[in-house]
This record gives sequence, C-alpha cells and structure tokens, in this order.
Amino acid sequence: MHFGVPISIFAWVVVRLISVKILYPDKEAISMAVKIKTQYGTIDITNDVIATVVGGAATDNYGVVGMASKNQIRDNVNDILRRENYARGVVVRQEENGVAIDVYVIVSYGTKISEVSRNVQSKVKYNLETMLGVTANSVNVIVQGVRVLAD
Repeated sequence: MHFGVPISIFAWVVVRLISVKILYPDKEAISMAVKIKTQYGTIDITNDVIATVVGGAATDNYGVVGMASKNQIRDNVNDILRRENYARGVVVRQEENGVAIDVYVIVSYGTKISEVSRNVQSKVKYNLETMLGVTANSVNVIVQGVRVLAD
C-alpha cells in the first residue's frame, strides 16, 4: 500500500502538535473562549481578553505594585509585567457557569496583604461582570513578591 504525500503531511502535523504542546503547555487554555449568546448571535471572549481585563483591575488597586509572571522560573522574569503581557500573570480556567481566575501580583511593602488581596478579588470580579458580562466563580490572588517603593 502506497500512502505517498498524505503520510508525510500527517507526520508533520503530529510533530507540530507535539512541539506546540511542549513549547506552549498552556496553549489549550489560552485558545479557549467564553461564549455569550445574544439575540443577535454569539460573542466569543478569549482568555487573553479576560486576562487583560483582570490584569488592569488588579493593578488598579492600592498596594499592588504590578503583575508577576505565573512561570517566573520558566519565563526567567523577575520583573513586573507590562500591560501587554498581563496574560502571563493570569490563569483563566473555564467552568460550567463562569470562570476561575488566578492572579499573580507583586504588592507594596508595608501594606496589609490580606486587605490588598480582598480588594483585588472584588475589583476583578466587578470588572469582569460589568465590562465583559462574565461571571467569576473564584478569584485566587497569588502574591509572588513584595517590593519596597522609593519615596
């Protein structure tokens, strides 16, 4: 039996899928989207959009210096993430009736971490519901570091 070109294409696709999974293990989660059905059609909101809204809400709180990478060792990043990289500091998991969020932040030295975390949770939940119409079932705040701010 002669398969010719289709086998080589199949082999390339398998190798490509394996390499994507190795290089980007979170790729499956990133490509997922929240679907909202309206009378006019369907709205797909990707996890990157959700992560950007979450990052903006988190950094807009007193006591939060910035976002941290969820994979500090793998990404080799100890610095504060810029706005365009907020997705690297947020994990979005799809759930039956909404999403679960993990937010990785760096807080300011001298602030009450529990209070800052509560503020982040409530602001993230509020912004997701008002801006995107997405329900946050849980918002987990992971403090990756503490920074002393210069006067």
